[in-house]
Amino acid sequence: MTKIAICGANGKMGQTIYRCIKEREDCCVIGGIDLNTETYADFPIVKTPNELPEKPDAIIDYSHPASLTSLLEYCMSTGTPVVFATTGYSDEQVAQIKKASSNIPVFFSWNMSLGINLLVQLAKKATAILGNQFDIEIIEKHHNQKIDAPSGTALMIANAINETRNDDLKYTYDRHSQRKKRDQNEIGIHAVRGGTIVGIHEVLFAGNDETITISHSAASKTVFAEGSINAAIYICGRSAGLYDMGNIVSQ
Repeated sequence: MTKIAICGANGKMGQTIYRCIKEREDCCVIGGIDLNTETYADFPIVKTPNELPEKPDAIIDYSHPASLTSLLEYCMSTGTPVVFATTGYSDEQVAQIKKASSNIPVFFSWNMSLGINLLVQLAKKATAILGNQFDIEIIEKHHNQKIDAPSGTALMIANAINETRNDDLKYTYDRHSQRKKRDQNEIGIHAVRGGTIVGIHEVLFAGNDETITISHSAASKTVFAEGSINAAIYICGRSAGLYDMGNIVSQ
């Protein structure tokens, strides 16, 4: 039985994770971390990791980038594996996460959905086959409450494609201020915000007289919650290192 603590326990994703764990037999929630310490289940919620009544086997973080430093300090001092599923990290914070992975098991992914990570693998395969004969555009759609744009997932997809192309592509986020033809060596990334869209990501390969689209649509936050729970169970007992959904997909 894996004992899990949820950072961001009172947020929508935190509560979704709890509901998913409640239906499983391989793990349980032993504590939560949140500035809002109001409880809604049979586990305590505290403001800081150091206040947790017992050491968890793993922590799932779905909170805010501002929580990163204190969470890393706790995990480093206690040797606790951690799953980072929060979006909106700066480059400096991503560097912090990667540095910590030399001392503790760290699972870090911009998207915890198994389907999205399959999309990434398919996009990489398509890029390798199609070469530079096709223009590549990424369109992501989310609910009107999402703050960051483009989504971390869109950037994850773009980075995977660019890696396949030996990092020879540049990212173009908006074209309204440009009066010129599209460059061949670019990836267009577009953000749509509206309604209650959970998450839709499309990768468009546009060539001469043909187009190929690879897409993924999430109907609820449950797919991300289950993915993060599986990640927490996966890294328990593993050696220090940086893990992602690719490790689970390739099992």
